[in-house]
Amino acid sequence: MRISRFWILACMSVAASNLATAQLGPASKPLVEFTNSPELSPPNGYSYAAVVNSGKVVFLSGQVGLDRKGQMAGKNDFRAQSTQAFTNLKAALTSIGASFDNVVKLNYYVVGLNHGKLGALRDVRDQFVNKAHPPASTLAGVQALFREDAQIEIEAVAVVP
Repeated sequence: MRISRFWILACMSVAASNLATAQLGPASKPLVEFTNSPELSPPNGYSYAAVVNSGKVVFLSGQVGLDRKGQMAGKNDFRAQSTQAFTNLKAALTSIGASFDNVVKLNYYVVGLNHGKLGALRDVRDQFVNKAHPPASTLAGVQALFREDAQIEIEAVAVVP
């Protein structure tokens, strides 16, 4: 059976079109749209809504400040634990071919939440997330986490093409 050049080009064109649709979504919409209502106060480093137009939704388990050897980063050091938790999320994202640009939702659980911890968390977060399209976020102060020395746990939802 002989395949013509026209047939090969036609197949390549369809494949390219399908790839573009997967990345942009139906009717040339972006994969994810981040929005903020003008009826709400402006958010500080996060979006109020992330609309998923296409792609796979991936749920990432909460990460804490444990390094790959199982040692807690920075004894009683909230910033060090936050940085390690984000580093762990980055590794989990990389393992599925994604990055923080694919994250649409973050949930934070912080033991002993106070203004100092909130400022440190924002500083660390801004080193990882896409500032042009920050993910929707929820922050909760909690009494305790799974280990006595854990001060923060961060879970994420990502959308990948």
